[in-house]
Amino acid sequence: MSDPDRIPVIVAVGEASGCGTALNLEPLGLIRRAAKSISGVAAAPLLSRADSIAVCHIASWSYEHPSAFLATSFGAQPSDLFDAPIGGQWPARLLDRAAARIASGESTIAVIAGGEAQASVSAMTKAGRDPADAGWTTSPGGPPSFDMNQLGSAAMQLAGLITPVRIYPLFENRLRFETAESPRAQMERCSDLYAAFSRVAESNPYSWNGTARTAADIGTPSPLNRMICEPYPLSMNAMPFVDQAACVIVTSLSKARENAVPESDIVYVWGGAGAEDTSDILDRNSFGRSLAMESTLDRTLNAASIGVDRIDVLDVYSCFPIVPTLATRHLRAPASLIPSVTGGHSSFGGPLSSHSLHSIAASVRAIRGGQHCALVHANGGYMTYQHSILLGDAEHQGGYIGDPEPTEIAHDSPVRARAESGEVVVESVCVEHSRQQEPAQAFLVARDTDGRRIAAQTAVGDIESARMLSLYRTSTPTETVGTTIAIESVEGHIRVQERQQ
Repeated sequence: MSDPDRIPVIVAVGEASGCGTALNLEPLGLIRRAAKSISGVAAAPLLSRADSIAVCHIASWSYEHPSAFLATSFGAQPSDLFDAPIGGQWPARLLDRAAARIASGESTIAVIAGGEAQASVSAMTKAGRDPADAGWTTSPGGPPSFDMNQLGSAAMQLAGLITPVRIYPLFENRLRFETAESPRAQMERCSDLYAAFSRVAESNPYSWNGTARTAADIGTPSPLNRMICEPYPLSMNAMPFVDQAACVIVTSLSKARENAVPESDIVYVWGGAGAEDTSDILDRNSFGRSLAMESTLDRTLNAASIGVDRIDVLDVYSCFPIVPTLATRHLRAPASLIPSVTGGHSSFGGPLSSHSLHSIAASVRAIRGGQHCALVHANGGYMTYQHSILLGDAEHQGGYIGDPEPTEIAHDSPVRARAESGEVVVESVCVEHSRQQEPAQAFLVARDTDGRRIAAQTAVGDIESARMLSLYRTSTPTETVGTTIAIESVEGHIRVQERQQ
């Protein structure tokens, strides 16, 4: 056995959720509520003795230094305060970071927290109320600011590829083409996956939407489940309008025992790995896979010298179905292993950068309930930043085996060109629908006759071009990727003139 002073363990998790109802609590208030929920356990006093506090990025309300705010709230005087930048990968990376610091002796007690109150912000805004008037922190704090550079490169912005709802479908649609899956089979696969997630969410007391749904309900577009961007209807998109928070306490095994934490409450942090892809998706050599995800999962399991057969609990980030689909395919996970322990972003809730902290909390509960090993995967950006981590019911024989610093993925990036009039082959495409449930605008990545990659968007109001690139151009869904189309370049947009098989 390793030195108990250097064995990182989770001793407490706390969560807070409005469970479908806005609480009118600011994010830090929600986090304090999550921390307060662990007050009845032996580990609770460790909050005030934390030497490290890290906070996931908070998007729904702005704070200058949230980790310092929590330190004061907990009555702690930590030497390490860390406020993470935006990114869904950070909960797993912060846990790996905390475990590494404990394993090296730099830290003894670490707290990781995160939360969002977008449901309350939206409700107040709709009612004409200013959260600041309701007592939300404004010094320092206030409404969040927004940096256009976070949306993507200049080329991505010019092509309209600036939001997750447009970009993740590009990967889904390319994967469908590369695997020769029909649009109908693709919809059935995604619907079955998210129906399974909703059943998990139904048993999670912190879920935002705690009602199980059928695959038919999830996969059938309707006025309440309108198509957002092909092939994903609303039910397959993350739900960020939630009030949810989580708090995790990590310490050494010796400190846990010193504080009389029951052995049954102790969950061992084995460690993990991460990778970062190029942030400009137009520089990636494939839309049918994620090299950063594959590297992250492989290195995490290889460091622990285990295979997927040893995983009892699997939670994969699920902002859109393509992420768990790519992960489970790469892992070759058995169909019986549902890749969510929370219930996923659509049913459980998608509190942006802190979602996977809830995955960690739910995994801890699963291990305390009798499972042996959990793998939590977290994703950030446009499938750009990846981190995964392993938890166990016993110490790993190698001690801490993680690496919190991500590796950078190199690409043999394709030659790029501006979209010009002529024929191109569709590499991937997504079509955004209007609230009237009609194709409204298309976003295209293609190859010109010289093999160069081009990216472009149709003009707002050019419904015919969007329809030409839609899966639903005819009564039977038909493939769009891989087809040759004739385009005309008009004032920074493209007009589709002809589509061939």
